[in-house]
Amino acid sequence: MTQEEVLDAVVRQRIRGLRLARGWSLDVLAARCFLSPSTLSRLETGHRRIALDQLVPIARALGTTLDQLVEAVDDEDVVIRPRRDEGRGTTTWTLTRADSAHGLTVARILLDPAASGDDDAPLGVHPGRDWFTVLAGTARLRLGERTILVEAGQAAEFSTMVPHAVQAHGGPAEVLVILDADGGRTHLLPGGATEL
Repeated sequence: MTQEEVLDAVVRQRIRGLRLARGWSLDVLAARCFLSPSTLSRLETGHRRIALDQLVPIARALGTTLDQLVEAVDDEDVVIRPRRDEGRGTTTWTLTRADSAHGLTVARILLDPAASGDDDAPLGVHPGRDWFTVLAGTARLRLGERTILVEAGQAAEFSTMVPHAVQAHGGPAEVLVILDADGGRTHLLPGGATEL
């Protein structure tokens, strides 16, 4: 199967999937994109070749863009591989792409207690807010002069204008973080290093 045939099949699946997700029959979508139900059926099943002048009204009717409808299938970003930063004692799995919506970054981070430092380690400051939940272990959240233990199943959200750091406490800790654009630039350093 050629790359063009693969993309054609994916576009057909997307049209059908989006139509079904909205609970629409062929008749409903056909009326919204000014095609006959039989033409739409043949497009979805591959019995008729999809033309560009048909894709634009179909995309509009489905509430998506032409770009999203014909976006190439790429396996490159499907598998998320960990980045280890031995110097800072973290392993990071970045779960969102660099160009994610609203500039948010979601990452799973394993914190090593041996590299977490002590209470004298410098605290970071940046504009915005950070959020994390502890998946396993206990995290030590240092906010200015305060130290807060956040256990598995608990979450924390705070202003990052307060000097802060997140470290493992009493053993390894695994956290899921959501960072705004400023937090992503500050905590997820170039080269895969992570500094919480």
